[in-house]
Amino acid sequence: MKPLKSNPYNLVITGVGGQGNVMASRVIGNMLSILGYRVTIGETFGASQRGGAVRSDLRISEDITFSPQIPKGGAHMIVAMEPAEAIRVLGQLGNPDVQVICNMRPIHSVNVISGEFTYPTEEQHRQWLSELSGRVWFVNTTDEAVKMGNPILSNIMLIGALAGTGDLPLDRSLFETVIAHWLSADKLEKNLAAFDKGMAMTMQ
Repeated sequence: MKPLKSNPYNLVITGVGGQGNVMASRVIGNMLSILGYRVTIGETFGASQRGGAVRSDLRISEDITFSPQIPKGGAHMIVAMEPAEAIRVLGQLGNPDVQVICNMRPIHSVNVISGEFTYPTEEQHRQWLSELSGRVWFVNTTDEAVKMGNPILSNIMLIGALAGTGDLPLDRSLFETVIAHWLSADKLEKNLAAFDKGMAMTMQ
């Protein structure tokens, strides 16, 4: 087992309902558990319908089981499936050293669609994310997933992007071991291809 950069290492997966947030947190948790780390997952759901905010806190430790909720300002890495949700989580759990991987495809709430609220521009999101984090990777996993024929593959690409940063001991073979239990052979190949695309987005 490799030593973590921090013990515990606090990882946040955030997005909105329907983006595969919970599935991504389960896959990452299983990958790390196979390596012998202790992983506690706490989940927070906004509106229950599709489109509500969803957040998973993963507390990863070499030797101790921690409570599931990350303390205020305590995140080490935020993987965001939607840019506005990245800003929301940074306001609660961010700090000057936090790293962020952010999918830049927006999902507009009913309040935005109806004209009640104004959704920030991509330029504003990029500026705020850069100012509020120690390092940020801007990725377009939804666009790439659509090209592959299934937008839900965006969450798999983000798992690959997390692996590509090298911040946690995640790799392709470990991902294949976990995901193979859930998918048929034909779907497995497409998910591995999505993982590879995501990993290439953040590799040093």
